[in-house]
Amino acid sequence: MEEIHQKKLLIKNMVCQRCILTVETVLKDLNIPFSKVVLGEVDLTNDLSIDQLKELDKALVKLGFELIETRVNKIIEDIKKLVLEYLHEGMPDRKRRLSSFITSVLHYDYSYLSDLFSSIEGLTIEKYFIRQRVEKVKELIVYDQLSLTEIAYQTGFSSVHHLSGQFKKETGINASHFKKIGAVRRQSIDEA
Repeated sequence: MEEIHQKKLLIKNMVCQRCILTVETVLKDLNIPFSKVVLGEVDLTNDLSIDQLKELDKALVKLGFELIETRVNKIIEDIKKLVLEYLHEGMPDRKRRLSSFITSVLHYDYSYLSDLFSSIEGLTIEKYFIRQRVEKVKELIVYDQLSLTEIAYQTGFSSVHHLSGQFKKETGINASHFKKIGAVRRQSIDEA
């Protein structure tokens, strides 16, 4: 039986703790030994047969995940993870720009990363970041624990007016109207 000599698998659309638990369950169900599962990655303890790899891929696709096979796709997934990390670390005290944050981790020129991301995803890194920020704003509005001013500050918008403009541009409705209709208009991070 031919084996794939690969100790690390990269998985697309794996962006939350629930995703990690789901992938761990799939691996256990398929009796594929692993040492660690983190966002977008699985560290295997043994090599896989081609049949095991195909079976794993099929199971992951059913759940909305996808094995990443190319270096370019890994870079794109890394950029997405870094955008989410940048957003979730908290925006108010941020001293460094998103572009600097990404290039400090990936060690590529930002213009290369930006062109690559745009060509694969069909939108700029900045547009992707704005979409993720708006999703975070939606989440905070639905939680109903912060004022719009506090939400704007926490998500890095310069003012409620700036937040409102970006929110309306992305969703077609204003933030106060969204508050009335709530979670109906929210979209999971892996669909954004």
